[in-house]
Amino acid sequence: MQDQNRTIIIRGFFLFIALVYLCRLFYLQVIDNSYIEAAADNAIQKVVEIPFRGLIYDRNNKLIVSNAPVYDLYVTPKKLKNIDTLRFCNLFQITKEEYIEKVNEAKIYSYQRPSLFIRQLSVEDFAKVQDDLVDFQGFSFQTSAFRKYHSTGIANAVGYIGEISPKALEAEAENETEGYYKQGDYIGLSGIEKYYENYLRGIKGIKYIMKNSKGAEKGRYKNGELDVPSIPGKTLYSSIDLELQDLADSLMQNKVGSVVAIEPSTGEILSLVSAPSYDPRLLSGRNFRKTYGKLVMDLTRPLLNRPMQAHYRPGSSFKTIQSLVALQQGVISPSFTASHAGSPMACTHVHPVSNSIMEALKQSCNPYYYFVFRRFILDQNTQETNIFKRSALNLKLWDEMVAKFGIGKKLGVDLPSEVKGNLPDVDYYNKIYKGVNTWKFSNIYSLAIGEGEIDVSPMKMANVAAILANRGFYITPHIVKGVGQKGVIAKDFSVRKYVDIERRHFDVVADGMERMTEGKPIFPADLGICGKTGTSQNAKGKDHAIFICFAPKENPKIAVAVFVENGGFGISAAAPVASIMIEKYLKGKVERTALKNEIIARNFSNNVITQPLSGKSLPESKPIEAIVPKPNATIKKL
Repeated sequence: MQDQNRTIIIRGFFLFIALVYLCRLFYLQVIDNSYIEAAADNAIQKVVEIPFRGLIYDRNNKLIVSNAPVYDLYVTPKKLKNIDTLRFCNLFQITKEEYIEKVNEAKIYSYQRPSLFIRQLSVEDFAKVQDDLVDFQGFSFQTSAFRKYHSTGIANAVGYIGEISPKALEAEAENETEGYYKQGDYIGLSGIEKYYENYLRGIKGIKYIMKNSKGAEKGRYKNGELDVPSIPGKTLYSSIDLELQDLADSLMQNKVGSVVAIEPSTGEILSLVSAPSYDPRLLSGRNFRKTYGKLVMDLTRPLLNRPMQAHYRPGSSFKTIQSLVALQQGVISPSFTASHAGSPMACTHVHPVSNSIMEALKQSCNPYYYFVFRRFILDQNTQETNIFKRSALNLKLWDEMVAKFGIGKKLGVDLPSEVKGNLPDVDYYNKIYKGVNTWKFSNIYSLAIGEGEIDVSPMKMANVAAILANRGFYITPHIVKGVGQKGVIAKDFSVRKYVDIERRHFDVVADGMERMTEGKPIFPADLGICGKTGTSQNAKGKDHAIFICFAPKENPKIAVAVFVENGGFGISAAAPVASIMIEKYLKGKVERTALKNEIIARNFSNNVITQPLSGKSLPESKPIEAIVPKPNATIKKL
């Protein structure tokens, strides 16, 4: 009896399993028609949805960069069947040769995977060809977007996007943690677009589309239940003041050079101009490749981000740093006096003697700073009787102090391709002079006035101006002040970095910079501008004009560096640009419209001697002026 009950239970269990399978089969074949539809239509296409890139705003919530929808046409070579090539070419306005070339390129890339065929068809163009696409098996559209720029004066700061290169794709394939990009995808190639690519690109989505045997869409598979929506890139809130940026861009028309403005207390970049520049809209569309090629071959190198990448000698603007390190080290006092006698450097100003640092800064006296630097290198560590060893010992100390101002190293700005520059040290001169104890002060005195082997970028000198404004510290300059709704920024962009020089010495230098601007018409007294001119030696053509400043003197709101290549003197070519910018930022408007218009009309670009571009290197990777150091460089006028 017990065995009989066990048999009944086992038979019942198997019967139950059979009923479950029958019910499931009945549901799939009779009730649920999704599989029938899929089989009848013969295709469920997996479509990757490209997210919109993040928006970029200025510091006052004015939109700088947005998106405009476009459509990219893809081809899958394996699916190409019975294509009416002539009709296709007429429809998309391409030649038969272009069609064959693009198909062959797609086959080389992948026979089975979609490959970009035509990019960025507008909404209007897409509407014209959408219904005809069912007759061309193997072709499909994907929604995309191109960048829409709301200012033409911010190209080098924002940068541009372009199709990812095969080399970058190969590197992506080797990185198992990535795998985000595929052929035809856009990626940031310069500026903010490149540095913040991982935030701006967003997260791709997936949707499943049912198509019939003719390729016509029949709707979403399972009503979109399996779709994964794309997530737009994060919004970036930049520190740029768009009105100030556009003003600076207009002031640098017909000039070659840079303008960088920083809010000293935060390190936020208010304006970053590279001149000449380009219209960013020209690199946002179907003609990217053609336009980019023209820009690359332009001898004025508009794609070069000069504030970050150009190399210049700082000239007399470096005397601010020279004053501070000498005061801190105690080799001079604020009342140190020096005449012109005994100096190998000439002074271009009519004054026989400088009786203080403040007066020397006002007059930009070369002999004065020759003697300041001489005292630093020769009058310390006098227990070392060997003049060669003493020079090396004190240069090492000088290097350590100057390096704290960011000279000779990267600041860590949130923009790509920042150059390191050069701050010559003991090893550097040992190499140049081929041995230890082979050089002394007389070989390096040109460093006293920011000439010789030292070189900087405009960004470095804008940061120096911020240090002077803050009386001894800086926050790493940055162009993005917030990412996403919560406005998160990198920790380093809120940390003060001190240069280890007492505030009282900065007050002395600020007094000298104030004296430099007093009584000059281009510096209105109510702006409180403290500035220092510079004229950077240039082997080709006229010297480069430099001006660094901050304002107002107490509780400064803005620090500016202006470089005008081949502009001559800093006071005439660079200082007026900075003065107008400060007026705009502090007052909210420019009252001196006649001076503004005069600056805009000035043309220094004719002074620039261009050089043929060598090789195929992108302009971004090459500095504007490669300085080849020459021992004991000849000192020209400043």
